Amino acid sequence: MRNWRLGLAAALTLAVGLGMFLLPRGVGERSLEWRVPGLPGIALPQIDFLTGTQGDAWSAAFAAQDGLNSSILEADGVVGTAVGLGPNGLPVVKVYLENPSITWLPMSYHGVAVVPEVLGEIWALGQNPMEAGDGSLLDPKTRFPRPVPIGVSTGQLDVTAGTIGARATDGSKIYALSNNHVFANSNDAKIGDHVLQPGRVDGGSDPEHSIGTLQDYEPIRFCSALVCPNNELDAAIAITTVEQLGTATPENGYGKPRSTTAKGSLNMKVQKYGRTTGHTHGTITGIRATITVNYRNGKARFVNQLVITGKGTFSQGGDSGSLIVSEASGNQDRQPVGLLFAGSANSTIANPIDPVLKRFGITIDGS
Repeated sequence: MRNWRLGLAAALTLAVGLGMFLLPRGVGERSLEWRVPGLPGIALPQIDFLTGTQGDAWSAAFAAQDGLNSSILEADGVVGTAVGLGPNGLPVVKVYLENPSITWLPMSYHGVAVVPEVLGEIWALGQNPMEAGDGSLLDPKTRFPRPVPIGVSTGQLDVTAGTIGARATDGSKIYALSNNHVFANSNDAKIGDHVLQPGRVDGGSDPEHSIGTLQDYEPIRFCSALVCPNNELDAAIAITTVEQLGTATPENGYGKPRSTTAKGSLNMKVQKYGRTTGHTHGTITGIRATITVNYRNGKARFVNQLVITGKGTFSQGGDSGSLIVSEASGNQDRQPVGLLFAGSANSTIANPIDPVLKRFGITIDGS
């Protein structure tokens, strides 16, 4: 049996070597230690899924990601990890880097391919919005007649600008959904503060352009010199009315999101409408992501996130708060998938939408 397994291991390594899938050294060994320069080594039980099922491959990838997280997240130049798909269709662990100079990553870890991907620094995208718009009603940066559409410029009175993600409801009250750093000024706002449309950088003023008041937010826990706690949400809601806020994007967007959500999955086609880049399209390329995000007042680590790669530019500064929805046919189209909150020049980071809605006890209002 051992000779058969070793023979299969050699054949599989040769067959899929071009897909960057490498088997761990010493199949059958109890543990394998791998060291990051300047950081302590770790040892995990060896995971051998040569004779297992596809489900075992996913379990192995998740375990390998957790193992790498425990040793590399503090390394210079590493901004996060996620589980993705390799060229051979097997799950891989992606390691996200600030620049391509990192060369010490292994090609595989406990039987799972490790794929480096340069994202650059990740920033909360309500921190540095792009320039104001042209004032037309197809420009999401402008001031809109009430009720305003979703996907357009907004922000707490001290925030430059982000995006209204959606109208939501708890069955009786109406809310605008966006990020903490858009509606709650990265924890610095007070409940009851006015939320404007458009945001301040786009000409919004308080109280003239208020569409509601901050109702609730999930606090962001920032990294300190000694610890970097995990976050899952950058989200907030403002109480508003149907007279102030509509349910659909401007006419050049995707329209109304559905109330029924969809779980983000690898290779899922998605779309969004946001304050800066309008209607854009992309693909989910990373799940279960752990990402370190830069804010004006520090860094914060987020876990269980989605990573989206666009067809061209998917998001830029000012798009924070945009609702990400599915792009499919029939009833599978326009299902809420995520809440956009951060990104870099070539990738976008989003909270999965279901934990956001559960946190506030709301549903997307697609009526």
